[in-house]
Amino acid sequence: MDRPVTGYPYLDEAAGTVIAMAHRGGALHPELRGLENTLHAFEHAVALGYRYLETDVHATSDGHLVAFHDEVLDRVTDRAGPLASTQAAEVALARIGGEHAVPGMADLLEAFPDCQFNIDLKSPAAVRPLAALLDRAGAHDRVLVGSFSLSSLRQFRALTGGRVATSAAPAEAAAFLTLPVPRLARLVTRGRVAALQVPVRRGRLRIVDAGLVRRAHAAGAHVHVWTVDEPAEMDRLVALGVDGLITDRTDLLKDVLVRRGLWEDAA
Repeated sequence: MDRPVTGYPYLDEAAGTVIAMAHRGGALHPELRGLENTLHAFEHAVALGYRYLETDVHATSDGHLVAFHDEVLDRVTDRAGPLASTQAAEVALARIGGEHAVPGMADLLEAFPDCQFNIDLKSPAAVRPLAALLDRAGAHDRVLVGSFSLSSLRQFRALTGGRVATSAAPAEAAAFLTLPVPRLARLVTRGRVAALQVPVRRGRLRIVDAGLVRRAHAAGAHVHVWTVDEPAEMDRLVALGVDGLITDRTDLLKDVLVRRGLWEDAA
């Protein structure tokens, strides 16, 4: 399978296959409902053979990075309140599903040394701590970082000096969607986009089609699609030539890729 060469080992080492990413560890797997972004969920994904794990990061009020999606603890833990105004020691007392702690991002990097992480920067306060963590851990080649905030991505890119693969913010993805010449999209985004991570559609607008894949590849960028949980859609997207699929149903995506001869187990 032909893939663009991005210059980032995180992406280029996956040549010949489709990158399968466990979204929050596989949030809708029948055995994991209500246990997203827990050490247990990520262990479950790795046991299935996943090497790429997707998660989110927020910073606590005292600058500790936690792998957590929401701004507040309320939805998935037994505690309440915004992460941004809660100290790490208090977050450590929260339990997901009555049993599981909220993991720190540093803990996940240490717990899964053979895995790569796709990290969604959820708050501006997490930018500097994440850049500092990657420096301490020497983990620049193990992560791809994205954000819906272009300003957060720009700050992160400046702090890491281009050493870390990053995906496009929505404003950058728009360049690949609207500009007919791939070179122009590359110029507009200053060559900083290693991957487009986009949904299949936004409302009635179909985003991922053969044209987008072709333009992104010509500009040297991957196309990863989120969040894909239906086998028929997985098959269709693989046939289009997308480079990665992000899923809550880790069991179903593995089945599809095994059937197509595109599955690579974790080492």
